[in-house]
Amino acid sequence: MKKKHPIEVLIEQGEHQQLDFKFEVSDSKKIARTLSAFANTDGGRLLIGVKDNGHISGVRSEEEYYMIEAASRMYTRPEVPFTATRWDVQGKTVLEVYVAPGADKPYAAPDKDDRYKAYIRVKDENILANEVLVCYWKKKWKSSGILLKVSKPVERLFGYLDDHSFIHINQFCRIAHINYNTARNILSDLMAMDSLAYTVKDKQIVYQRISYT
Repeated sequence: MKKKHPIEVLIEQGEHQQLDFKFEVSDSKKIARTLSAFANTDGGRLLIGVKDNGHISGVRSEEEYYMIEAASRMYTRPEVPFTATRWDVQGKTVLEVYVAPGADKPYAAPDKDDRYKAYIRVKDENILANEVLVCYWKKKWKSSGILLKVSKPVERLFGYLDDHSFIHINQFCRIAHINYNTARNILSDLMAMDSLAYTVKDKQIVYQRISYT
């Protein structure tokens, strides 16, 4: 039995959080959002020359690589590094683009109105990161430590999470009687201290306690 090409093995997984198929690259700005999402989350691979259903169509020219390069250099801030490999699969060329998890988050890319926003990868989609995540990333990479006072809002937050799996920022505002900015700062501080983590439920970013047991 003929051994499958590593790219064929990847394709069989289907699109997921770390894998995206593109028939072609026609818009560098749109691809920049995928680069941003991969870099801000767990990294990932773009397979160009592969249709959404996994059919290998192949890339037609060097143009695809230059579109990715333009997406990285011109439309990501800071620039998202990538590596690209051309593979011959079933007699066709597939361009594999790998993005590692970023060390300089948040990585932003232009939205439909050319405003630079940070994205995260959730399953097989790119969604906008919220202000809490952007604050968290900025705090996480600071050399100085985070000092957080155990205030009434923090006590109420952890009291809520003792009984619930996760909390949305609007719920936190409500139970702690605080405004959005205060809630954002507390949540981002706790994430930077590795006391909370974010997850996504029904396309909404929510927060949960980190268990070390």
